[in-house]
Amino acid sequence: MSRLKKSATFSFASLLSGVLLWLSWPERGFTFLIFFSLTPLFFVEHYFSHFQKQLSAGKMFLHFFLTMLTWNVLTTWWIYNSTDVGSFVAMGLNSLFMAFIWQLFHLVKRKQGSAIGYISLVLFWISFEYLHLNWEISWPWLTLGFAFATKPQWIQWYEFTGPLGGTLWILSTNIIFFQLAKNVLIKDLLKKIRTINTAILTSIVALLIAVPMILSLVMYHHHHDKGIASKVVLIQPNVDPYNEKFNGNSADQLTRLLRLGASATDSSTEYMLGPETALAEGIWESNIDEDKSVQTIRKFLNAYPKLNLLVGLTSFQSYAEGEKRSLTARKHSSGNGYYDVYNAAMMITQAAPIQLYHKSRLVPGVEKMPYPQIFGFLEKFSLELGGTSGSLGTQEHRTNFRALDNTKIAPAICYESIYGGFMSGYIRDSAAFIAIITNDGWWGNTPGYRQHMNYGRLLAVEFRKSVARSANTGISCFINQRGDIVEQTLWWEEEAISGTVYKNKHVTFYASHGDYIGFIAAFLSVTLLLYLVLKRMILWF
Repeated sequence: MSRLKKSATFSFASLLSGVLLWLSWPERGFTFLIFFSLTPLFFVEHYFSHFQKQLSAGKMFLHFFLTMLTWNVLTTWWIYNSTDVGSFVAMGLNSLFMAFIWQLFHLVKRKQGSAIGYISLVLFWISFEYLHLNWEISWPWLTLGFAFATKPQWIQWYEFTGPLGGTLWILSTNIIFFQLAKNVLIKDLLKKIRTINTAILTSIVALLIAVPMILSLVMYHHHHDKGIASKVVLIQPNVDPYNEKFNGNSADQLTRLLRLGASATDSSTEYMLGPETALAEGIWESNIDEDKSVQTIRKFLNAYPKLNLLVGLTSFQSYAEGEKRSLTARKHSSGNGYYDVYNAAMMITQAAPIQLYHKSRLVPGVEKMPYPQIFGFLEKFSLELGGTSGSLGTQEHRTNFRALDNTKIAPAICYESIYGGFMSGYIRDSAAFIAIITNDGWWGNTPGYRQHMNYGRLLAVEFRKSVARSANTGISCFINQRGDIVEQTLWWEEEAISGTVYKNKHVTFYASHGDYIGFIAAFLSVTLLLYLVLKRMILWF
């Protein structure tokens, strides 16, 4: 085969892996492909390792990058609808990070052999996903374990492992399947050995896929919602985030919100959810009880004395002279004093004090500039979403809302709902169900809002909690404790729906231990790298 044909073949195989990853992702409908999607890339890596003297590591990196860029672009291209420059940065950086992990695996495999090499890939990749869930340049949208978001019946055991358990499942299956495919296709092995190995590897692949899936199906069919039933109303006001929400009449938007809520509420309704930044005009927290919107809501609640209303808002908090301020504090336009801006949620009832929660997992480059000491000069280029620009404030410790009957509710504002480890803190603090409020209209009618909605199904399985989701433009829905969507609205429709959640204080193994698989993988990865470095140093001396 000529060099040109080989290069084209390698490029096609790398591209194919990226396409297969995309086809297996939520909403495409080909989830099963995730178990084999990396096989073409493994073949490319195998060839490069086999002919390491002729082919440079740099060329291998380009093929890894091609796979990851294809996957990122095809799956998350919709980010472009909200930020053009930001989308290129997000997809480009994420692809580079992913390609670097594969390059590290490639180098370890060439130096230490296949067994340690493939083990290192599993450890390095899970460590990367764990890092992506915890550092400031956080974009874990393509965590491999999220691939099963539309197939909760396959991953009921996420209540023990979380999504990183799914990542381990996917990587292990891909590696064994590659070994099987290599055994069948490559002709340099003795026929008898190849026949035996093929039978063994086929059995391993079949068991590796079937056993977790059968176990999950059994769990799925035996699980029923547990807890006390409560009636909840979800409001979808359908306010255009670009042309109306932050430029229109805030009083009219509130009137619409309450009108929709009233249409589905009766005396038995305990909770009402409005979407993220539903009160977009900005409310000073020090004077929140005197705010006109808050007073309007209080009057509305006079007709529903048992109702707990949870709604999103933009809020401001001033710092007194001499008071220690946060890194995100900004100067007042007058130049006197500082204040913080929050993407917040509040729980409001007829008479009890208002409770506030400040979103704490912020979107990098949009709501927060990562590592401001390094990238602070880029602050002026951050996208203006939600009526404010620049980094938003957060709160140090997450807090549940407490309803009139003392039930605790876990609030998740938009992006926070994809962080299982972060959300586990609410569950350990006795949250009875999860309330997601979001505004997915920034992305338009694209896969983005549908992926986001489906990721919420994973939370239901991980914590065995009912999920109520209010989205500004859709999809608003109820999700049961098995991860099924019980009822939902349509995209871009003004609507309010009523449904039931089941409140319980159950704490799953995953809720108790968080992303422990990621922690273990990170520990083993560091240990392995230190061992390899020390081994190399000893050889030098």
